Amino acid sequence: MDKNSLLFGALSLLPLVAAAQAGRPNIVYIMTDDHTAQMMSCYDQRFVETPNLDRIAQDGVRFVNSYVANSLSGPSRACMITGKHSHNNGFTNNEHGIFDGSQPTMPKYLRQAGYETALIGKWHLVSLPTGFDHWNIITGQGDYYNPDFITQDNDTVREHGYLTNIITDKSIDWLRNQRDKSKPFALFIHHKAVHRCWLPELKYLREYEDKTFEMPETFYDDYEGRIAAQQQEMEIANPKHMDIVYDTKMYRPGEQTRLSNLYLSMIGRMDSKDRAQYDWFYDSISADFWRRDLKGRELAEFKYQRYMRDYAKTLKTLDDNVGRVLDELEAEGLLDNTLVVYTSDQGFYMGEHGWFDKRFMYEESLNTPLVMRMPKGYGLNAKGVISEMVQNIDYAPTFLDLAGAPVPADMDGVSLLPLLRGEHPKDWRKSVYYHYYEYPAEHSVKRHYGVRTERYKLIHFYQDIDVWELYDLKADPQELHNIYGQPGTEKIEKQLRRELERLQRQYHDPIIEKN
Repeated sequence: MDKNSLLFGALSLLPLVAAAQAGRPNIVYIMTDDHTAQMMSCYDQRFVETPNLDRIAQDGVRFVNSYVANSLSGPSRACMITGKHSHNNGFTNNEHGIFDGSQPTMPKYLRQAGYETALIGKWHLVSLPTGFDHWNIITGQGDYYNPDFITQDNDTVREHGYLTNIITDKSIDWLRNQRDKSKPFALFIHHKAVHRCWLPELKYLREYEDKTFEMPETFYDDYEGRIAAQQQEMEIANPKHMDIVYDTKMYRPGEQTRLSNLYLSMIGRMDSKDRAQYDWFYDSISADFWRRDLKGRELAEFKYQRYMRDYAKTLKTLDDNVGRVLDELEAEGLLDNTLVVYTSDQGFYMGEHGWFDKRFMYEESLNTPLVMRMPKGYGLNAKGVISEMVQNIDYAPTFLDLAGAPVPADMDGVSLLPLLRGEHPKDWRKSVYYHYYEYPAEHSVKRHYGVRTERYKLIHFYQDIDVWELYDLKADPQELHNIYGQPGTEKIEKQLRRELERLQRQYHDPIIEKN
């Protein structure tokens, strides 16, 4: 066969390749760390503006009852990638164990269905990724400045720059130059931002400095009637919990705190020129802080404002980079053939109950932002708010369903495609199940499991305590009043106990055998 015939044959296949790809939408999944819905302006306009994140919601859907199965980074990621609760995927907490990469996962199923898969950024599951054609991950929690990345050759390479920008650079480079353009793809962009200890990009050091953030109504919660809440170690006001150097950057030479050496190690990664700019900014704030010698509520509220400002600055860079990805998809002609998903691995406390961090089954950490922009031409016509209850175990079956791949029967989650089509199935779940395991550990949040329905939440704290909590979320949305065992709650307690046990049996949680 001559060259012209070969060329003609190759060209004649292009429409078939394009048609095949058009029938298989791409997936871009952007996940951040510890980003909470109240710090996203399409959910809550009190604190920050997130115009690029809001673009996804404006062009698509915003889930307002989106929950995690285990509010902790590694376990949440394992739930997402397997479509299974923690006890079924084997990765229950960050401090013990390694994710079993040999088990079936959603990216592996997507590859079997003909997708090219890539993961860039935070992995945080101890073992190396499996099921991806391409991956490039940060080590552990990663560093905001000049971070280390692990390559598929198992080399550790130090990159120069700010982590959020680097992850986006690598993601865009893969989209432009590395993927097989004859295949549909699933790209997982996993950011460290906005994880503690909130080191901003240098260009945004001065952002939000003129803003005084509204204090949460529950900032001075006394935890009455909630034993587990009394015994946690995640209070902004407590110097043993939120470190004045590590978390608020109020360092002065010779100042030693529990985490000051770790903080100095992190900022020590900066180039000398960047470090000088960073120090010039924070040193002036620190000098004024130590001169004022704040105490009590004044100190607690100072720490809250510093925390909020640095979190918001770190988020601003994140929002910029989400915009870069959306712009790249549009420039490459991919946006209308791609499901774009933005979420976080869990919610976070922005001073509610006086806390930072997550872990508890209370609303701020149980709930997570979730917005999606749909590809065109696939019957996914939903727009605006979706109010049905969804969980991060649902992402895997959703992506497989969208790819035309069978959803394995052992996945705990369900496909969200009916909701994305604008349907409201009458048999949709009416409750979600939650189980947190990491205790004893940092922040001292007791082990607990529970059920949340539209109106009520029942939680059981167990192991070294045996305490139940019940909340009427309609009457008490801030979860301040534990009504478990109070007169008049007998009927709802019985109903919720029954529903809790039903979910534990449905998901084969062995805890049911101990009840």
